[in-house]
Amino acid sequence: MSVLIDDVHAALMMRDPAQKCAATRALHAADSSALADAGGTPEPVVVPGRPDAPALVHPARLAKRGLGKPAGRAALIHAIAHIEFNAINLGLDAAYRFRGMPAAFYADWLSMAADESRHFEMLNNRLADYGFTYGDFDAHNGLWEMAVKTAHDVMIRMALVPRVLEARGLDVTPGMIEKLRQAGDDETVAILEVILEEEVPHVEIGTRWFRYCAEPRGLEPDSTFTQLLDEYMNGGPPGPYNFPARRQARFSENELDWLAKRHS
Repeated sequence: MSVLIDDVHAALMMRDPAQKCAATRALHAADSSALADAGGTPEPVVVPGRPDAPALVHPARLAKRGLGKPAGRAALIHAIAHIEFNAINLGLDAAYRFRGMPAAFYADWLSMAADESRHFEMLNNRLADYGFTYGDFDAHNGLWEMAVKTAHDVMIRMALVPRVLEARGLDVTPGMIEKLRQAGDDETVAILEVILEEEVPHVEIGTRWFRYCAEPRGLEPDSTFTQLLDEYMNGGPPGPYNFPARRQARFSENELDWLAKRHS
């Protein structure tokens, strides 16, 4: 089967999580090389396919729950599952939105979306062990809001979604793993360890394509990245930063030095 741009858009707009996950894996398994030749103008996607729940609220309105109780651990699992569900849409949207890129670009983003679908299902299954399912807790819409802000430029999308929002997972997941381990939730720890390992190459995808897009424009990647952080994200998220994982994701030493100075 050859993947067509309309197939990617259809998966992006699917509302049912199980159907979206299955469709995403099918796209990844098929030949996506035809996407490199797709013409036309992508449709704006202000709201991607997602179920009616969870309710999306301002981050300040999300309940704070300790991990010492099952409901608190379930809330954390749900929050991560929500990130992974959004990441499926982000991967599909990158493959749909940005035309005229090399075939490897589309293969990378469909591969990432397929990984995120597997992560989502692992977390949703774990959530079921606690008696909940995706949609049972409120969530926020920050990830998709950044997708809308960067829809006009593939270079900016590559800089700010995988290299900032996805990279944030590299920074915070080790701490979550340790807290869950202390709470005795070894099953969730095992899931997060898989996700942490697989998120490194996802961030590296962003690094690779950001530099691919920056250099033909005559832009120096390191300084351009920090300028975009200032312009779009008020300097980006605070530390601490997982420097070993960011190095594996091919952050430059100049970028890491800049982040270190921000945190000092």
